[in-house]
Amino acid sequence: MKVAGGQAEDGIVIGNTYDKYGTRNLIARRMVAGFDGALSGLVAKVSPTTIHEVGCGEGYWVMRWLDQAIDARGTDFSTQVIGMARENARGRAMDPSRFAVRSIYEVTPERDSADLVVCCEVMEHLEEPQKAMEALQRIVTADLVLSVPREPLWRMLNLARGKYVSALGNTPGHLQHWSQRGIVSLASRYFDVVEVLSPLPWTMIHCKSKKRH
Repeated sequence: MKVAGGQAEDGIVIGNTYDKYGTRNLIARRMVAGFDGALSGLVAKVSPTTIHEVGCGEGYWVMRWLDQAIDARGTDFSTQVIGMARENARGRAMDPSRFAVRSIYEVTPERDSADLVVCCEVMEHLEEPQKAMEALQRIVTADLVLSVPREPLWRMLNLARGKYVSALGNTPGHLQHWSQRGIVSLASRYFDVVEVLSPLPWTMIHCKSKKRH
């Protein structure tokens, strides 16, 4: 699968810095498996017919859900990374038009609503997270799954493996540093928080639209 590998677009780091789903590092594989299990479990619990992944990167999860016969699609602000997602889709005989270039700030109910909206590993990259949550609020009709790296644990683990030492363990492109309490507090202003999971080293939140209550 083609990944961005730390490339930037408009000064913003896009996609995945490395192929975390294909890594052979045993520790990284265990952590990614924990994330996979948490997200897959929430998707199974929601049992959606349609999924829209906002900030889909190179398309890994959208293609996973398509394999499960879920009507999934993805958007990302980056023209480059959507090009990679479409290339990855073609390589698996999937419809590349499932992927579209669109910023989180530009989503609209008419074209972007779905049974389940997924927004993983996005909020830490944004200069205006509150504006992004308002945008998600417009398109979430039922369920939302949100995840971010859990700080300061994320940076501590980076330092422990000798990564990004000069940046004190901060992954390139991370502008926000969410503690679990911080991201749950932000999400609860816009949604009803149903469940909080802690797959090491992330925080993952299952929310429901306040409009449904």
